[in-house]
Amino acid sequence: MQRLLIVFTVLLFLSSCKSPVVYEKQPTVYQTGDNKRWAEKNFNTTSWLTERGNTAQGIFWSRSPVKLIKNPVSQLGLHLESFGAFEVYWDGIFIGRNGQITQKDKPEIAGYSTGYFQIPDSLAHPGLHILALRTSQSYFNGVKRPIGIELNQFADLLKNPLIITSFMNLMAGAFLIASVYYFFLYLNSRRKEHSILIFAIICSLFFSLLITEYIKFYIAIPYTRFFVRLEIIGWLTFAIAMLVPLYFCIQFHFSKKKILLITLFIILITIYIVNYDHFDLTALWYSRVMWFAAVVIVLNAIIQKEKGGLIVLTGLLASAIVNDFLFYDFGLFISFTLIILCMLYLHALRARVIEDEFQSSLLLSSRLQLELIKKNIQPHFIRNTLTSLIDWVEESPKQGAEFIQALAGEFDIMNSISEAVLIPIRQEIELCKTHLTVMQFRKEIHYEWQESGIDETEYIPPALIHTILENGITHSIPIAEGLITFKLTYLCTATYKQYTFETNALNRQASEKREGGNGFRYIQARLTESYSDRWKFISEAIPGGWLTTIQIDNK
Repeated sequence: MQRLLIVFTVLLFLSSCKSPVVYEKQPTVYQTGDNKRWAEKNFNTTSWLTERGNTAQGIFWSRSPVKLIKNPVSQLGLHLESFGAFEVYWDGIFIGRNGQITQKDKPEIAGYSTGYFQIPDSLAHPGLHILALRTSQSYFNGVKRPIGIELNQFADLLKNPLIITSFMNLMAGAFLIASVYYFFLYLNSRRKEHSILIFAIICSLFFSLLITEYIKFYIAIPYTRFFVRLEIIGWLTFAIAMLVPLYFCIQFHFSKKKILLITLFIILITIYIVNYDHFDLTALWYSRVMWFAAVVIVLNAIIQKEKGGLIVLTGLLASAIVNDFLFYDFGLFISFTLIILCMLYLHALRARVIEDEFQSSLLLSSRLQLELIKKNIQPHFIRNTLTSLIDWVEESPKQGAEFIQALAGEFDIMNSISEAVLIPIRQEIELCKTHLTVMQFRKEIHYEWQESGIDETEYIPPALIHTILENGITHSIPIAEGLITFKLTYLCTATYKQYTFETNALNRQASEKREGGNGFRYIQARLTESYSDRWKFISEAIPGGWLTTIQIDNK
């Protein structure tokens, strides 16, 4: 955050710096054909046209009067933006070329879209000067791009773009690191937050946009490849203009998200069609539409009293002010950066909520561990079990010993799983079987355990089936011959996993409808702890007993 603010300050300073060279440019005139005399300073151009006309594959000349008002520097430099291959003449003196002009026996060698030339000191005095270009434009000859002219100290012409690029690369690096960090954060998080993935994509797109925009300063681009970079910039801006409002929709729970995004997509496509080949204008309108959509979402969030709405609105307004007052390239990227900082602020708020939920889950986990221990050391259970144990030891010492071993085995299993969040299903089944052995001695009722389709590799929360089993024992009456049967069945499909637990017995008559006591609350809390909201729990009476179903949706 602090580094980006420093970058903004430096860029603002750079944007306010003025060149010591003062000059005025007058309209450029054109003439099709080739005559070396057209480079002379005093050549009469009254018959020349202000429009280039159709030059086809031939050679044409342009003359641009430049009035040098103030030049306190030595080594005056000339920066040209033009299409084609051309030779440069200043007051009739040849000072350089860009590419190779087409010749009768040789095709044109395309020049670069940007060229830098040094003007001799003897020709850099204040006064009126003539910049003449002898040009051929064999490729894209239908594109009549105006000639861009800039005068400054030659060293500054070369140095300033590199300084600006270094700061922009610093900004791009920050977004690259953020992108990588949030991609890894998304991939390694248990809860796949789509907003994290979208933010990572936006950061990577913004990194790509910065690199693509300023790559022209350290890679020479022939004019034949000029539009490739602009097309890439346009589509990157299009993608950002779609994803930024989507991110705000998710973070602020915007109810009409689909309608807004479809409308936004249609508007952006319309802008692309209407302004085709006007690349800077297209990108500008993309950013404006994106900003307007974001403001609509944030205003709705403020009305709904969503946290962070006012701060994000302040950031959006600040981005609009920056974009209005600064040079287009600086303003666009700095305003985009402010918007991304607003998104980062929202993510920080969301991260705080997740952290609070995590701390709550830790407290819940500790409470559930205590509940699990309390289930087996409650005084009522211990008293009744010890009373039964005394009777069995006195009447049948051998079976009393088995009773003691079963009780000890249940406590051992409970102790080993008390701190676990998930345990193997086979360990849970062993706990249930051991408990049935204990209860068989206590109640002198025959319990039968059955299972079907069990996947030995599956894990479930501890004492989940055990709690359902306890409920079945407590609220069931044996059928003929003093038998109660319990059956656990496992089913796995492409979309969910399901456990069904069937108690085959007579149901006790309840004085009022049962809504589920502590046991059901324990089951629901355990399912929420491990599976969030991806579960269903149904427990209901059926003819011949009770049926409990636990369904867990796959990720």
